Parts: sequence; structure tokens; C-alpha cells
Amino acid sequence: MRKSRPRWDRHVWVIGGLLIILGSGAYFFQDKVARLTAALTSTAGEKDKNVEELQKIGAELAQLRGEYENLKNTDQNKRNKQLETDIKAIESAYDKAVATYEDLLDLKSKTAKTGELDKLFSLSLKQLADRNYASASASLASLASQISAEETKLATTFSIPANVVQSNTVPGAGYSRQKVNTDAGEFMVSLIAGGLGSTRVLVDTASDSDCINNCPVLSLATYVSRNGGFGGVNGSYFCPASYPSCAGKTNTFDLLAMNHKKTYFNSGNNVYSSNPAVIFGDGYIRFVGAASSWGRDTSPTGVLSNYPLLVSGGNVAFGGDDDPKKGSKGSRSFVGNRGNTVYIGVVHNATVAESTRVMKALGMENALNLDNGGSTALWSGGYKVGPGRDIPNAIVMVRK
Repeated sequence: MRKSRPRWDRHVWVIGGLLIILGSGAYFFQDKVARLTAALTSTAGEKDKNVEELQKIGAELAQLRGEYENLKNTDQNKRNKQLETDIKAIESAYDKAVATYEDLLDLKSKTAKTGELDKLFSLSLKQLADRNYASASASLASLASQISAEETKLATTFSIPANVVQSNTVPGAGYSRQKVNTDAGEFMVSLIAGGLGSTRVLVDTASDSDCINNCPVLSLATYVSRNGGFGGVNGSYFCPASYPSCAGKTNTFDLLAMNHKKTYFNSGNNVYSSNPAVIFGDGYIRFVGAASSWGRDTSPTGVLSNYPLLVSGGNVAFGGDDDPKKGSKGSRSFVGNRGNTVYIGVVHNATVAESTRVMKALGMENALNLDNGGSTALWSGGYKVGPGRDIPNAIVMVRK
């Protein structure tokens, strides 16, 4: 699902331009459209500034769509019926284009061979710009099917290197890459072990306080380096700046977290949260099934909520759901424990449910799924997986 600094391709600008072109017929949007067009033109010519510019554009696009919503809520007798029809078509087309584009971004994190898919996406945007909604819908449906087929192809052609040793025994310390036999097949796992007697596990965040948009992000290597760590893994789910749907909330995360500076994040969002969490303390690790059951104690060295809980008390806690992203093959980051040893790592080419089977086979007592896709990264003396995109938080292992 996700390069230490995201690379932006032309499709981001074209999606923005799509809404501008389709909305330009409404006379009361003319000034805003002109400003957006100028911003898009400027951004396309200055790749090094595109993160800041995209965030500005995303905010204006969100405002523009809000004005469309206000138009729909006006008095029935004052509505322009044709404009109402156009608005619905614009919104439907935009949503489909954004969803397909984000799936294409996820695929790009796994393979660079997306040239033909890029062309088809560009064609669909041209069709949308020409208001040829039927053709655009067909192109987007074809693209979605081809992306799915390519994902399946990548999963079926993945092979574990011959030099990776088979072992269902986890290391007591340090880094290991091994092949694990499970009741769902064989899987490659990259993991780092740290005993709590000699290791302090902490959560670090790029921001010093709650953030609602344009939030800071850092590479995993930076998190590890600035804490003097020996290992690290990416943290919780967040809204990447590369996703058009994240305009107005770029690089934000909604789940509960407490960093090693004793600052809690998103407390108000998680008063009743049923999402699980992991708590790291001096000499202990604890997993809770719901973040709402955890207070706001600042004695730990880190708290991080994510989902799903994979293993709890040595038992399988997740067997799958109807989320297609969890059901697709990919690199799955995790944090777990076996006694007083903490493990962070990545299960390669697995669904989230298959990652659960790997945790069970390795004898993990508890394990929590972390963000994955283009955010996946694991560091131990260098990147073992990744680097992935820059992220808002991470789990870091530091020697005591």
C-alpha cells in the first residue's frame, strides 16, 4: 500500500485538474478554479516543492467539493437540474478515479512495471475531462481489474530465496530472516528481537503534539538514529500525502499513541476506541484488546494503537474480514512478544490473516499488526525492508 520521500507522478495533478475542468462551467466557481489552475501549473514545474503545494491544492479541492455539497442543499426550486446531474457525475467519477489511483499507488510500491496501467489511467482522466462518463467508467473498471490481476501475479510469482533457512524458532536477540512453516503454507519473515532486560522499546513521533493536517513525517532511519537505536519498524496507519483522498488531513493518524516524551496523541478520538494497543514499559510489554481500556498513564516508554490484534494470549485473534486491503498479499509489519522478549518485523507476501498464522507458528504470545504497503520498513544496521515512505511515528529499540 507506499521511498523515504514520496515521488509524485503526473496523475496527482490530473486528478486535481479533473475537478477543475468539470466544475468550470459553474459561474460562481470561476475565481477559485483560476487559482487552482495556477497552483497546479506552478506545482508541475517545481517537483521539489510539490509536497507543500499539493497540501495547499488538496485543501482548496476539499473546499470546492464542500461548496458543491452546499449547492445540492439549496432550495429545490432554485436548483439547476443539469448542474445537479453534472455534480453527481463529477463526484462519482472523482471517487472512482481517486480509489483507482490509490490502488495504483499501492501497486507501485511493489513493482515499477506499471507503464501500461499509467497510460490507461491517463486515458480515463481524459475521458472524464471530456465528460464521457460511460467510457471513463469502463476504463476505470478495466484498470481496477488489471491492477488486481497484477497483484495476484506478483503474489504467485514471489519465491523465498534459497539461502533463507527454514526455522520456526525465533532468535533470542538481534536480526534474523527465516522461512516459517505454518498451516497456511511457508512464509519468509524478517524480524528483530530485543530482550527487555537489555532493551528499551519506545514510540517516537515526528510531531510534538496533535496535528490535523500537513503533519511532519520522518524516515524510519531518522527515528532510529535520533534515539540511538539498533532497530526499528514503521508504526500505525496514517493518511499519506500521496493519496488524493487525504487532502486536508495529510500525514495524520487517528489512533491513540504516546511517545517517549510522555505526550499523548488523539486522546479525544479514542475515549471509546475498540482498537487494540501495545504498551511498552521499563522491563515489560503489555497488549490490550481496546485502547479505551488504557488510561493516560505516562510511566511507559510508549503506547501505540493499531489493528487488528493478531495473537492474544497465544491464541489466534484475527481470522480475516471483508477489508480487501487486509485480504491482499503484501508485506505485513508487526510487533509481538514471547515472554520478556519483544519482536518487531515483517512477514513477506502475506495477507493479514496469514501473518496471524505466522505469529502463531513462531510461538508469539501476543502480536499486533502495524501499517504496511508503501509504509513498510524495518531497520537493523540499515534497511532490511524498505525504506518505504516517510512516516509520522515508529517503534524503536534502544540498548539500555
